[in-house]
Amino acid sequence: MKMHNKSRRFVLTGLGLSALGACTGTRFNDVAGASVDEGGFGSATMRNMVAMSSGDAVNVLGSRFADSVPTTINFEFNSAQLGPEARRILDQQADFMRQFPEVRFSVYGHTDAVGSNAYNQGLGRRRAEAAVQYLSQRGVSRSRLDALVSFGETRLLVSTQGRERANRRTVTEVAGFVKGNDLVLDGKYAQIVYRSYVASAGDTAS
Repeated sequence: MKMHNKSRRFVLTGLGLSALGACTGTRFNDVAGASVDEGGFGSATMRNMVAMSSGDAVNVLGSRFADSVPTTINFEFNSAQLGPEARRILDQQADFMRQFPEVRFSVYGHTDAVGSNAYNQGLGRRRAEAAVQYLSQRGVSRSRLDALVSFGETRLLVSTQGRERANRRTVTEVAGFVKGNDLVLDGKYAQIVYRSYVASAGDTAS
């Protein structure tokens, strides 16, 4: 009888190990809900995992910004005045920025190749400052906006020495987190992503 009970224990133990082994396959190591991730809600989980594992939240949010709104506005020749199309695009950028008060943005000024490099450096800066001024008037804190960099004519989109509208531009990018929020990944990043999904759901509903 003792040998029989001992044999039963070995059998049960073996069954338990077999079941445990079956649960350690790759199918059971997926993130919860992965089987129903259709690329919508599940992408929020993906973004959170990327940021939490790599610490690269700035790049993640930068990609989100570039995917959500146009990042570039254009100017007339030798001008830093904002036209109607530029204002429309900046309105979209401001809407995005107000959703993410933890994030800083930089605006980079560019020119075409007409004129001296020194003059174009100043023109590029004036364009960046015009964009920043407009964004601040649309409810984005000036402390979150930088217009410190002008590339002038050094980064042409279209390689030409003549007038080219595509080269006369500013580009807005995510620069980082505001002071005091640089450790936003301590669980709050999920809240940031969640806000953007609530906002996008509202846009869809309307």
